[in-house]
Amino acid sequence: MRSIDVNVITDNIKEMCIEANHVLTSDMKCALDEAVKSEKTDLGKQILNQLEENLTIAKEDMIPICQDTGMAVVFMEIGQDVHFEGGSLEEAVNEGVRRGYIEGYLRKSVVGDTIERVNTKDNTPAVIHYELVPGENVKITVAPKGFGSENMSRVFMLKPADGIEGVKNAILTAVKDAGPNACPPMVVGVGIGGTFEKCALLAKKALTRDISVGSDIPYVRELEKEMLQKINETGIGPGGLGGTTTALAVNINTYPTHIAGLPVAVNICCHVNRHSVRVL
Repeated sequence: MRSIDVNVITDNIKEMCIEANHVLTSDMKCALDEAVKSEKTDLGKQILNQLEENLTIAKEDMIPICQDTGMAVVFMEIGQDVHFEGGSLEEAVNEGVRRGYIEGYLRKSVVGDTIERVNTKDNTPAVIHYELVPGENVKITVAPKGFGSENMSRVFMLKPADGIEGVKNAILTAVKDAGPNACPPMVVGVGIGGTFEKCALLAKKALTRDISVGSDIPYVRELEKEMLQKINETGIGPGGLGGTTTALAVNINTYPTHIAGLPVAVNICCHVNRHSVRVL
């Protein structure tokens, strides 16, 4: 049994909130670099160059990549041999978010009630997903999610008879409906299977997977490639102003489902796809 003081969690979450909002992950940077080279339109190439310039300035001057510094989504993969001490784990996570957004001078975008709309002033509470796994490590993923792209996400409760073609149509429908509102070039996270809420969680977590690494399942890996090609053929392009680079990646996660269902969720993220990952 390994003991971890929750203050360690707070300190790491604080740093990760700041890091994710200022520095692009290496896989996203590589994808953008490749997009600049492969984009076939002059306007699309110009926009991609401007996005890269923005990223460079953000990193060098420690300015947030985007003015929408998102709602903090935190994935906690907790080894079953870990014991937390020193207080509540959930309170520790939210305290880390609070400190990160206040000390990092990040925009506070969370309201305490969806109807009354009073700002909490510290970007808490976070959306926290817990998963118990074997071992004595804790893997933390902090993914600040801006709502320009989040608002464009969709859940489709398809019939089994819709099959793989129905899944493809659902993905393309979500992307086309999103158009410029998701700040393309986008990353498209897809969840297939489970239940109404499970497919959405699968899609959300798919966005945190290294976009240079395809699915372990052969047909899913091929589907990711096919959908990326078809999305880039829509012509939406960088900034939604036309071009050949509408998406940088399509990441798909799957899960078993009921004989009567085929749930599909599409969670879209903008071109920065912010996230930070640490293993304690």
